[in-house]
Amino acid sequence: MNDVALKAAKEPGPLAKVAIDLGPLIAYFAAYALTKNVILATAVFMVATAGSILASKLLHGRVSAMLWFSGVMVLVLGGLTVWLKDATFIKMKPTVYYLLVAGILGFGLWTDRPTLKMVLGSSFPGLSDLGWRKLTRNWAFFFVAMAVANEGVWRTSSTEFWLGYKLWGAMPATILFMLANMPMLTRHGFSGEKPEEAGLPPQG
Repeated sequence: MNDVALKAAKEPGPLAKVAIDLGPLIAYFAAYALTKNVILATAVFMVATAGSILASKLLHGRVSAMLWFSGVMVLVLGGLTVWLKDATFIKMKPTVYYLLVAGILGFGLWTDRPTLKMVLGSSFPGLSDLGWRKLTRNWAFFFVAMAVANEGVWRTSSTEFWLGYKLWGAMPATILFMLANMPMLTRHGFSGEKPEEAGLPPQG
């Protein structure tokens, strides 16, 4: 098998991408719905996240930078949650995650290094440098807003409401924001030939 064929064989399909990206979150919500125990649900989340990393490596021969980043966040803050039996850490995890991602994107803009392009370049064929800068700026601001929203929700509501917000608020907002950027991407050269390869944006 030549290198091109090998690469194609290892390229994840859209369903596999969704399963790897969202599988741990679905397991987390399901575990909490069944047990009403956020500590146990967090432990399930950690195991499922480790499973997604392993599945990505075994099925596709690589683990994306986003998945590594998210995995480390889950294992560190989730580990503190389980060890100390304090849900505060897992509730703060999206805030820390969003702010770190926004900081990385902002630093890339400031230093004129296309951080987002290095991670998602193949997902948006034809996108111009200006388009990448605008997309990076938009996501940086969005993640800051999501961090503020997460802080407001978890500090003023119950654990059950916070989890409902993540499922029915944060995730739909992220998808809608991604779709809202499509007209701008098209104006700046995105060909739209490989929309299935774009996958999902990073999840908190």
